[in-house]
Amino acid sequence: MSYSADWPRTVVFAMCGSFCTFETVLPQVARLRARGWEVLPLMSYSAATLDTRFGRAADWKRQLEDLTGHQPMEDLRQAEPLGPRRMASALVIAPCTGTTLALLAQGVSSTPVTLAAKSMLRGGRPVVVGVSTNDGLSGSVTALAALLQRKNYYFVPFGQDDSFKKPCSLKADFTQLPDTLEAALRGVQLQPILL
Repeated sequence: MSYSADWPRTVVFAMCGSFCTFETVLPQVARLRARGWEVLPLMSYSAATLDTRFGRAADWKRQLEDLTGHQPMEDLRQAEPLGPRRMASALVIAPCTGTTLALLAQGVSSTPVTLAAKSMLRGGRPVVVGVSTNDGLSGSVTALAALLQRKNYYFVPFGQDDSFKKPCSLKADFTQLPDTLEAALRGVQLQPILL
């Protein structure tokens, strides 16, 4: 299914708890806005509530709200109607942790992010995944492989982010996120997918 003119030029942007990538991911929200996208922010339970050495949850939420003009969604009730009400044309999950990859691969929709994916996929909307996980080439590799084969999942090109110190770690090139989204709406995986 490719993008249709009757779909809104709105994207749901979901952030999971790979906190070390937030500084890299947030500028992509601004780039989407500059391309004319309305962005509806959504945060995983971890991203919305945990203060870490990378920053306070309240500060990340405020930055998302400032960038998008919308208060981030944080619960299942807010995520469920996204697809049925045709509120957005696509879902971006960036960063997408190994935990979220595993839940998506198993069809578990118990978090705001995974329920948003289920909600969008039921109407054939694309889900764009910007992976960021320290076990992408170990514990999370089976989930990654499963999603790479599934219809309507598209990946921001990714590779090893530090092959010597963290040989199993994978991270998306988040600068390619806007182009990946545009390609996904045409039903195309941006290539090369492996960097």
